[in-house]
Amino acid sequence: MNNKKRAYISVYNKERVVEFCRYLTEYGYELIATEGTHRVLKEAGLEVLSAHEMTGYPEFLGGKVRALHPAIYTGIISGELTETQRNELGADDICPIELVVVNLYPFKEDMESGVPFDEAASHIDAGGVALLDAAAKNFKHTVAVCDPDDYDRVLCNLAAGVVPEDERKYFMYKAFAYTASYNAMIAQYLSHRLQIPFPKTLTVTYEKEQDMRYGENPHQRAAVYHEPFLKEGSLARAKQLAGGKLTYNNINDANTAIELIKEFDCPSVVACKHCTPCSVGTGESAYDAYLKAYEADSLHFHSAIVAINGVVDARLASLMKDCTAEVIVAVGFTPEAMGMFRFKKDLILLEVPGIRSKMQFSTFDMQKIYGGLLVQSYDTTACENARCVTERRPTEREIRALSFNYKVAKHARSSAVAVGREDVTVGIGAGQPNRTLSLQVALALTRNAKGCVLASDSDLPTAECVDMCHEAGITAIIQTGSEDEEIVNRCNQYRIAMLYTDQRHFKN
Repeated sequence: MNNKKRAYISVYNKERVVEFCRYLTEYGYELIATEGTHRVLKEAGLEVLSAHEMTGYPEFLGGKVRALHPAIYTGIISGELTETQRNELGADDICPIELVVVNLYPFKEDMESGVPFDEAASHIDAGGVALLDAAAKNFKHTVAVCDPDDYDRVLCNLAAGVVPEDERKYFMYKAFAYTASYNAMIAQYLSHRLQIPFPKTLTVTYEKEQDMRYGENPHQRAAVYHEPFLKEGSLARAKQLAGGKLTYNNINDANTAIELIKEFDCPSVVACKHCTPCSVGTGESAYDAYLKAYEADSLHFHSAIVAINGVVDARLASLMKDCTAEVIVAVGFTPEAMGMFRFKKDLILLEVPGIRSKMQFSTFDMQKIYGGLLVQSYDTTACENARCVTERRPTEREIRALSFNYKVAKHARSSAVAVGREDVTVGIGAGQPNRTLSLQVALALTRNAKGCVLASDSDLPTAECVDMCHEAGITAIIQTGSEDEEIVNRCNQYRIAMLYTDQRHFKN
């Protein structure tokens, strides 16, 4: 019986593997490696057995079944064999493998690059998953290593002469989490390709991006993860260029701003506080849009999250020098702009190059509930199928203004009302227990509503609401709901144009 300690190595990511294996040999390990890894280790001058030398079989079928050969798989999963078990197996050359170092083919790259389905399926790593799961299951006798970042941790344990049980359990966890995520990613890919949005069992995986400074409150811990499929336009993949550590609330508020700014193709600026838009502006340039949104917010972006769907240049940065926002999210920042922001140490700058990209089919709106999960498709429509129900039809300018403000109301917390012009909001009311209160809040925030329009994410409850609009100088209204004769008549009385849409855009 061979009493040597053995390490089985099969890695796609060969980062630091030579250095790691060199230390393993110093700690008395005999190295066994699959073809590609064997070649790299041999070229580095290490003494290493190939898998087919150990098993006596070549790596047929491209190495697809090497992990299932008894000399390897049994050596990994069996632990310490009794004499009876060895006789049952009838294999005197089966020896325990104490260390399994495996990382998998990066299937995510195939999914993100859009390779043909058959090619992507052929790259699914089944053997590596089997090896890691076997090693993790047999954690008391075999250490499963799947992350190159853990190489130093393994070596520290070996240097101490023993891998303690709590460390073995840690590596067990890492291996099962790794293979579970890998399989979940494949399931997500298949559900997307087969267009199965709500499967019987939902298997999803996310990759950690960073820890937050704290959660909704300072005593709560938090982190942000990103979806493997989503390559652009996501706050989870933003690059932080300046400022302190992000909080849960920063990310949550900024996400509201980004979801709203995706509604606009022209240069736009969105400011949000507490997950609710406080002002929105559009213009010929990001400079013009910023100026409009800044003036529309009575607090001038104080403690707000500001999203800009363009590049912040020196001209715009000079306009923002007195801004007291907490976070600015933009397509990018020029070196001159970064130089102007260098004195604002607490201002967080986030770069999201794909901020204008629209919502993708493969991603879903998910809300965690206690003991469960709510899942829905994203609301990607706006005021389609709008119809005029009043004697006076809206003008072209009013139609543009109604469309602009309806998009804002869609992203405000219900019951939501937005008052504004074709390129800027002048008052937003949201999150109230009834729509009349939201209307009162929006009008109270409006310094001058004369000639403005109003957008509501559902129907106005009473004709008195139309009276309030008329008194404020509002000329056109768009709302979702069923036609109400009293409200329509009141609009006709005041020559207010009214549009109804047949899709509600309620948002909690």
